[in-house]
Amino acid sequence: SAELCLLPALTALLPPLPGPGPAEVGLGALPAELRAAVRALVGDLDSLFTALGLREESFAVGALSRVVAAELAGYAPARNRRRTATNKASVIFVDRTLDLAGAVGHHGDNLAEKILSVLPKLPGHKTDVMVNMVELTALKTADETCSIIAPGCLAQPNDPAAKALWESFMNLKQKEAVMEARRHLVEAASRENLPIKMSMGRVTPEQLSSYIQLFRNNLKALENHCGLLQLVLATVQTLKHPQTSKWDNFLAFERLLLQTIGESEMPSVLNQLLPMIKSYNERTKDDYACEDFLVLLIYIYSVVGEIKCGKELDTAEEEVKNALVKAICDEPEPSPLLQKIT
Repeated sequence: SAELCLLPALTALLPPLPGPGPAEVGLGALPAELRAAVRALVGDLDSLFTALGLREESFAVGALSRVVAAELAGYAPARNRRRTATNKASVIFVDRTLDLAGAVGHHGDNLAEKILSVLPKLPGHKTDVMVNMVELTALKTADETCSIIAPGCLAQPNDPAAKALWESFMNLKQKEAVMEARRHLVEAASRENLPIKMSMGRVTPEQLSSYIQLFRNNLKALENHCGLLQLVLATVQTLKHPQTSKWDNFLAFERLLLQTIGESEMPSVLNQLLPMIKSYNERTKDDYACEDFLVLLIYIYSVVGEIKCGKELDTAEEEVKNALVKAICDEPEPSPLLQKIT
């Protein structure tokens, strides 16, 4: 996939790359599905630049990015727009495959990224999630995926408090962001004269849930602070989610790997990974699944740099491959991702 960023003109530093030459991949060489996706992306970008009144100069890093940039350059509506647009901008397309470590890594202590990663996607949306709202009702159900109540979401454009809290989730460390969630909740409850008792110290999901319960039987308070309550519920559900502890394990492993990779050879890194690969019947809820190991292997091979080939590496890689193949074959119900890979 290609990522886009708008930057001030970089012409002096990075002259625009020429269009695809005879040796380079063009749009016609791509599969039909990918061709359609590229054309849709170019159309969407042109609509965005039209709304912004931009006359862009395109730069590309990577084969697919060159295809996208070339298509945008030759797109008839884009050519017409560039003749009349008044605002200049440089657009840099970068293939994500050139930075697989960035795509599969677990970056820092960020609550927003955890929420977006562990909660289920909102149907029809790519960048928002479903927030279970059952806790704000009197409904009694043990089904975590209860579909009787419409889900909440993260996008709350009409709620200033919720917007400010989401900014905190993106910009602060998790501990500080969770404290912000508590502060906003306490302020909202105080404005509604709800019987809330402010407590100091560490914020727990249970504490946030107890504060949320105060709003449950007050329809006016629910209406006034619905956006804020959805974000705090998303926080509670993320902190309680089993995937969150696995996220922290991933992050710890990645940091350890980065600290030791300069001293350790690739075979020793793979030998550390080998005993962690367990078949379905041997795994506990805290162990990595097959997909997790694929992510870890992509991360490892992306950050180690140049790898010294040799018999020791061949042996280590063969052992890891055999263990991973056995684990995949032993899966009673392979996930859609594993089914697609195999």
